[in-house]
Amino acid sequence: MNCWEILGIEPTGDHERIQRAYEQQLKFASGEDANRLDQAFREATGQMPASPKGGPESEIPDEAPAAVDEPISGASNQPLDGNEGQVVREVVIQIKALLNDSSHSKDAGIWKAILCEPPADQSRLRAEIGRQLEPQIRPMAENGSFPESVTHFLGHWFGWSSLQAMPEEADERIYRESEVPEVGENEPPQMVNFWPAVIGWIIGLVILASFFGGMGGG
Repeated sequence: MNCWEILGIEPTGDHERIQRAYEQQLKFASGEDANRLDQAFREATGQMPASPKGGPESEIPDEAPAAVDEPISGASNQPLDGNEGQVVREVVIQIKALLNDSSHSKDAGIWKAILCEPPADQSRLRAEIGRQLEPQIRPMAENGSFPESVTHFLGHWFGWSSLQAMPEEADERIYRESEVPEVGENEPPQMVNFWPAVIGWIIGLVILASFFGGMGGG
């Protein structure tokens, strides 16, 4: 991969755009990935990368924004302008680079960090990003290439109903617990079987008493 693929943008001389791409990728990079990002930044700009503007707070949040669970609505049919088109292209490049990383592509937090980042989270841009990614991403999600957390996020984020409706795996623990009442159902027959045994003991005692009584009389 060249420096532009690592940064997730098209070749450009805009230093601010390169810095923003670097900071975006750095949110879900660590160790060797962070070193590759630093090297890519140096190759693209000839300079050392500046510290991310967000500092430690720029890390991926534990929870997705509230809009994550809202499907696309109200998207306009008006064509995107140049800046919006550039944002869409950069997001699509980042997602395609993510698909080449089997470990990171299974992390729903990284998908959210890329797709929920303003201004890519706007309805118009989200709809266009979904349109370009759907032919590749949706079949992979439907075939089980991603974990359930990623599949459900993509379904809600892009409004792909087939992913929202995918059944969840059965909970075997609940199934086993549902069998517990059946054990209790066997208790009444055990109580019923107690009385024949008592009656048998009584009859046995009567026979023994009669036998010994007869011997005493003789």
